[in-house]
Amino acid sequence: MSDALADKRTATRLRVLVEIADRQPAVSQGEIAEAVGVTSQAVSEYIRGLVEDGLVTKEGRSRYSVTKEGVDWLFQEAKALQRFADHVTGDVLGTVQEDTAIATADIEAGQRVTISLEDGLLRATPGDVGPATGVATTDGAAGTDVSVTSFEGVIEMDPGAVTVVQIPPAREGGSRTVDGDNLANTCQQADLVVAAGVEAVVSLRNIDLEPAVTVSAGEVAAAAAAVGQTVTVVASTDTIGRVTDALREDTVSYEVTTHTV
Repeated sequence: MSDALADKRTATRLRVLVEIADRQPAVSQGEIAEAVGVTSQAVSEYIRGLVEDGLVTKEGRSRYSVTKEGVDWLFQEAKALQRFADHVTGDVLGTVQEDTAIATADIEAGQRVTISLEDGLLRATPGDVGPATGVATTDGAAGTDVSVTSFEGVIEMDPGAVTVVQIPPAREGGSRTVDGDNLANTCQQADLVVAAGVEAVVSLRNIDLEPAVTVSAGEVAAAAAAVGQTVTVVASTDTIGRVTDALREDTVSYEVTTHTV
């Protein structure tokens, strides 16, 4: 285990050394004190100890550099902290993590199940033949919700695709300029259709299609694509920037097209 997890003083010593490495060679003890949450006097004492132990060299007034020994110690502690974090997230949390799936057949608590993803929802099937498995913690009849834990493996899933259809603003013709047949064809190929802006909603209603949502369309599309769904976002010119910003923020690939006549 990392020495920084064993006692508070070593943890503070580590943080001070990290701050020196980040700011060297011009080091402000006051800035380090503020970042670490101790007094400037305490920082001065820690730096003095680091210099004495050969982890830091002093090159002049308020000028310090981390030595090779200091870098080695930082790497050693960082790796130990990473191993501990991996243990917590993998061995500890991984065994207690619980999620809900739709049972594809009758399932009993304690039964091993195969986990899959369909229409953005987890499915649990009796048996452990799939690449991703778990253990049911509740009984569940086919078609009902069942709790699953002790996950192993990786769920097979291809990322979803997002198509953004841009609709001109009303002042430039709006929904009246849209090729309804092309729009309908694009929407028919999607698992989910959402809209942003009045022009977009009207364009969809013109082809007898009600969007799943009319608010936070970009965020909804990004979330749906993340679980493998194909999404069509119909957005007015005035709202398309917010939609694409949300998609880029979640690193979702998308294409923008128009269906005007």
